[in-house]
Amino acid sequence: MSVSPGVWPVVTFGSVVRQIREVVDPVADGVERFVAGEHMESGQLTIRKWGLVKDTDLGPAFYRGFRPGHVLYGSRRPYLRKVARADFEGVCADKTFVLESANPRELLPEFLPLAMMAETFHHNSITWSRGSINPYVNWSDVAKYEFRLPHLGEQQRIAGLMWTFEEAVQAKTSAMEVAQKAEISALVELYDEPAWPVRRVAEAGDVQLGQGLSSKARSGENSRPYLRVANVGDDELFLDDVREMNFDETGLVKYRLRDGDVLLNEGQSLEYVGRSAIYRDELSDCCFQNSLLRFRSGGDILPEFAHGWFRRCLHMGQFARVAKRTTSLAHLSAGLLSSQPIPVPPKADQQRVVERLAAARELRQTLEQGLQETRILMSRTLNAVLNG
Repeated sequence: MSVSPGVWPVVTFGSVVRQIREVVDPVADGVERFVAGEHMESGQLTIRKWGLVKDTDLGPAFYRGFRPGHVLYGSRRPYLRKVARADFEGVCADKTFVLESANPRELLPEFLPLAMMAETFHHNSITWSRGSINPYVNWSDVAKYEFRLPHLGEQQRIAGLMWTFEEAVQAKTSAMEVAQKAEISALVELYDEPAWPVRRVAEAGDVQLGQGLSSKARSGENSRPYLRVANVGDDELFLDDVREMNFDETGLVKYRLRDGDVLLNEGQSLEYVGRSAIYRDELSDCCFQNSLLRFRSGGDILPEFAHGWFRRCLHMGQFARVAKRTTSLAHLSAGLLSSQPIPVPPKADQQRVVERLAAARELRQTLEQGLQETRILMSRTLNAVLNG
């Protein structure tokens, strides 16, 4: 594709894009769907998820109407890069900007979301964002953003290429979601053996709450990396932001992680409480904080088998049912986890389950990786085309 960004005219975003401020009453106006922040996925141009107005008690902030072809932009936490084109009518919150091309003869509607996916657009929004805990960007600051606008013919060619990429992303996303559902089905079915002996979790292994983060522990001579709730997802560890605190010799013995330890979220939203992953000795002398629980398998149960059971408890809502709720969090205490039932069949049966789960996991991870690679290629291609 031959493009010459240097000869494209420089425009301000607000001169070619119009903010739609249509006010609707979701119930009185018969609006069927609403889009909240969690329905928009970072780096995905198509809205695949939504909520139904009739099933939800929407708050007063949901009054901004949108129509097919409008582009939604999450102005809260702009670093999340939530930009998507709607292909249905609905309502969103007031902090979601509803946008359209001010003049389709100057800015093609299908090119608008691509311009907003550019790295320079996100950099502008993040630079102008206000607030530290829940940052936001104002429309007036977004409108000041300057960029080179391709001529219509170039917009058409770029849009044709990038929306082909988006079709590939959608196809791979659908395949990945099927694999995810198949994996969850395997978790449910493979453990459904009434004849298996059942024990309490505390009888199958050791349950330990992590070390608290006190002011004293923030400094010291025995600083060690530790994992916290932000590091543990569903069957994955996030190790790009690992912090350190002091562990004395006794604490190091008590809280040091070993290969095969299962880590579970102790305090989380109700949906995610008990979320777990297996530690595979990724970090030397790594410990864990008291936002996590550690399950260390005894001799009669394989760590991978126990982890699969914990994931089953998460996805079937068992942990959510027994967790203690506070105002903002649900807690799965060491005592609660210790008292939960867990099957402990013969090792041969455990190994069979582990192998079948591993196959389902491998398929899901392969599809996730393929999707991520396509998204990265799409982003790099877009920025290369727009920046020359």
